[in-house]
Amino acid sequence: METSSPPPPPPEMALTPTDDHLRHVEKDVLIPKIMREKARERCSDQVQDFTKCCKDSGFLMVVKCRKENSALKECLIAHYTNPDFYEECKMEYLKEREEFRKTGISTKNRLQKLPTSM
Repeated sequence: METSSPPPPPPEMALTPTDDHLRHVEKDVLIPKIMREKARERCSDQVQDFTKCCKDSGFLMVVKCRKENSALKECLIAHYTNPDFYEECKMEYLKEREEFRKTGISTKNRLQKLPTSM
């Protein structure tokens, strides 16, 4: 029994690599995920200070690390509410999506080191 592939989508529904339309999941989940990752990198000093304080304070971290927690929150919120930062992350996402649509290989898989033969 032969299986045929499904017919291609109509031209108006076909995905082009450079299509800039964003689905809800991209706007509400994928781009914010990139924003969180990049904001953590940019706030690495505050992340390190808070982490060190928590390790040093043990169970009392809730009380003892308020200053470090506030500094970390302030830094992260400054990035999350910055429209330019959102646009930067959106463009990064669109670039990754375009590359995936062209090659069929996700960025994560493309960046993994290929095994070498001996």
